[in-house]
Amino acid sequence: MAARYISIDRQSPLLMPPDLRDWLPENHIARFIVELVESFNASSFEINDRGTGSAQYPPSMLAALLIYCYATGRFESRRIEEASYSDVAVRFITGDTHPDHDTICYFRRRNKRAFQQLFVKVLAVAGESGLVKKVGGISVDGTKIKANASKPAAVSYERAGKLIEQLALEVDELTRKAEEADSTPLEDGLSIPEEIARRKDRIDRLKKAKAVIGQHYEMERREAMAAHEAKIAEREEKRRKPSSRPSASSNTFSASVSFISEDIQTLILNGASCVWHTMFGGCSNCPRAAACSEMAL
Repeated sequence: MAARYISIDRQSPLLMPPDLRDWLPENHIARFIVELVESFNASSFEINDRGTGSAQYPPSMLAALLIYCYATGRFESRRIEEASYSDVAVRFITGDTHPDHDTICYFRRRNKRAFQQLFVKVLAVAGESGLVKKVGGISVDGTKIKANASKPAAVSYERAGKLIEQLALEVDELTRKAEEADSTPLEDGLSIPEEIARRKDRIDRLKKAKAVIGQHYEMERREAMAAHEAKIAEREEKRRKPSSRPSASSNTFSASVSFISEDIQTLILNGASCVWHTMFGGCSNCPRAAACSEMAL
């Protein structure tokens, strides 16, 4: 049985207003977040794929909801639930559905790692695209990151990596506040150039930005794979080399002697083979075994 989802319909006309898409201006940050989140693969989120029980909210909708609310300073799940009734932007994101606070909190805790990774990617692509300078209270334009413009390609990848590191710290802080239900408001700001307010231009810019961020993650993956393969090759090389350690049989005497006192070693080496016999129950390893009277015993 296939997974079952609650229908999130943002396209069907309504009586008032006539269309859900008319609720927000074309350049609203909520539109940007929804479009960007839905462009990523959400398969890493845990869902009920058995199709049993009640229909579930799509993870992409819940992720977009949390990203928008966290970026605009709303962390407590109950406040987010209330916003699904009172905030037009949130109602747009949820498709005029109303996930309760338990559902929101459970989704965040169950998918913490996947959500944080998606959050960072959304912010990184936003910053790389140049579409926005801020997402709520989060600066994504990388103004704190200096780069040498004489090497565009290399600098672009390096800058993307630094931007991702910076944004990951921001996301960690936001999710920590959410876990603590800290409702301290963040600065609510948005800056979108007029020339990219149109959806088509916005999508084109996002595709280019996603390509840059995707190349950064691909480079990281290849470097990690190369390091892993190098370790395997090194272990294989060590395994193939013949052992330089002497055999156990050639070292029986020296190994045995190392476990006894110097006085007894002296007695053994000077001919007191019976001491060897008494301590070890035999003379087969005695250095004077041929002359040892105990061999006959």
